[in-house]
Amino acid sequence: MYEREKLNRALLINGDSFRRMKEMPEASVDLILCDPPYNLSEYSTGNMKFEWRAEINNDVAKWDLLPFHPSRLVDDFKRILKPTGNIFIFTSYNLIGKYHEVFDPVFDTFQFMVWHKKNPVPNIRKSSFLNSCELIVCLWNKGHTWNFSAQNEMHNFIETPICMGKERIKEPKHPAQKPLAVLEHIIRIASNEGDIVFDPFMGVGSTGHAALNLSRKFIGMEIDPVYYQATVKRFEQLSQACHNTSDVEDGTKNTISYAQNIDSISF
Repeated sequence: MYEREKLNRALLINGDSFRRMKEMPEASVDLILCDPPYNLSEYSTGNMKFEWRAEINNDVAKWDLLPFHPSRLVDDFKRILKPTGNIFIFTSYNLIGKYHEVFDPVFDTFQFMVWHKKNPVPNIRKSSFLNSCELIVCLWNKGHTWNFSAQNEMHNFIETPICMGKERIKEPKHPAQKPLAVLEHIIRIASNEGDIVFDPFMGVGSTGHAALNLSRKFIGMEIDPVYYQATVKRFEQLSQACHNTSDVEDGTKNTISYAQNIDSISF
């Protein structure tokens, strides 16, 4: 058996997702929500250091230098997704065409969302646009789960700040950590309570955190042991905080909901 940590409604796996996904049963996942490498490092102008602010990281990370091919995801994603399932994949301008090339022939619908970051990294050189938007590939077949709310809430556009403050994992710092607000918005639309959300590029566990907040189950895979251990620690701290808290403020209701439901569900 693979190395794993089982935290009630969350199954966290430390390993290569391209290999581990092949162990998953067919039609076992309700929503795939993930953030694979963007391969933007090859366009980097180098990191910039300043005395008056934090370093601007243009090089992203070493793992972003490894060539990433969306075609490697198609067969496994198609196999493990339930007929009613959805797929949402964060990406960037340089890979969106490659995703369309390999996924559009396989699914009934290929669409995209735009996440607009209200506080992007400033353009110090003032030589181009600020990099304030990221793209999200959206895939599904007829009969997919879809929780349509109001017309003005269902645009393929969402605007939030970048992940910061207490929500940001400080050590290790993941350069691509996504805010819970964006992830929860997608999860609400594309899944139901009790559904299984799967992230094969888990990072520091933000997708899982969002899924548990909304009473979903979560399966996450992460090849980097440092990020993996950060996720395990994050989930254990959430669970401990929930079980140790009796009087809570409104802002912790999602966390308390996680604790109330956690003992009744297992994989």
